[in-house]
Amino acid sequence: MTDKRQYNSASVTAQVSALANMKMADLWLLWDKHFTRRPGTWSRDYVMGRIAYKIQEAAYGGIDPDVKRRLVRMGEKHTRMGHANSAEAMLLPGATLIRSHGGNEHRVVVTPDGQYEYKGQVFKSLSMVARHITGTHWSGPAFFGLKKSAKGTAKTAGGDR
Repeated sequence: MTDKRQYNSASVTAQVSALANMKMADLWLLWDKHFTRRPGTWSRDYVMGRIAYKIQEAAYGGIDPDVKRRLVRMGEKHTRMGHANSAEAMLLPGATLIRSHGGNEHRVVVTPDGQYEYKGQVFKSLSMVARHITGTHWSGPAFFGLKKSAKGTAKTAGGDR
């Protein structure tokens, strides 16, 4: 593996520290330098954290691919959440799910970190969003039409319950 160091530690610390005093417009310029698209959340803390990570990654290198694979396997082995719905797991950041319910159209955007933004609020799962919308327990993938029917085709997400 080649050494990716581009900065000394003091330089990296100075760059990361400077983020706190930057205007949001300047943070977005840095964001665009490191990422191909903007996040679904406009939280200053989120943006600063991701930029700080990229600065450190450029200076010291990222997570070794073997370590990353091992961490993913360990996470899968020890999760208490069971296996994720494959359709939900395939959603890319920026994907928008639309559901009509209660006479209103509800739009949910997948965030870059795999969470779900609904009306400016971030939720950890689609089920939490569905519960917020309906006030009752729902399977989020079912509510948004991501679960497969018995015939193997996706159920439609439209219509009121």
